[in-house]
Amino acid sequence: MIDRRLFLQVSGLSLVAPRAFAAAELDLETPFASIDGGDIRLSDWAGRPIMVVNTASLCAFTDQYAGLQALYDRYRDQGLIVLAVPSDDFNQELGSNDEVKDFCEVVFGLDLPMTEITPVRGRKAHPFYRSLAQSAGFTPRWNFNKVLLDGTGDLVETFDSRIDPMSPQVLRQIEALLR
Repeated sequence: MIDRRLFLQVSGLSLVAPRAFAAAELDLETPFASIDGGDIRLSDWAGRPIMVVNTASLCAFTDQYAGLQALYDRYRDQGLIVLAVPSDDFNQELGSNDEVKDFCEVVFGLDLPMTEITPVRGRKAHPFYRSLAQSAGFTPRWNFNKVLLDGTGDLVETFDSRIDPMSPQVLRQIEALLR
């Protein structure tokens, strides 16, 4: 009997779709509204790796804000951007952008870029998240899902809520991008 995996591998076929997705497939141009005013476009950070994280202030994973800030502090001088995207898609966000901003600054000392409260799932999702679902098949299942893009805007990896931002698997990916 022929091993199907060996046959597919030898014949050049793959059982698994490649993880790399073309930057053109992701919407990096549609602006997010910044919680500080103005707009944030992912394309403005071309040449820099970006971690985009859907967040919520009242979630069991909210302590990950500390890890996101630590990640940003550790690698920002080398070019890493960490973008927090507060979302109430799971009914765990505070009532206003001002409340979110104050909470994050006072409790976690955040100074990383942050958007206004933004949908990340379904028809009302921000165009970046809709394009991520369409081109990569990834939709946040909960708060604190992490999306890592390389300096060209290509998707490198996604990490679910349970993966701490300072975990070895996240740090390995980021350090590889910063070399």
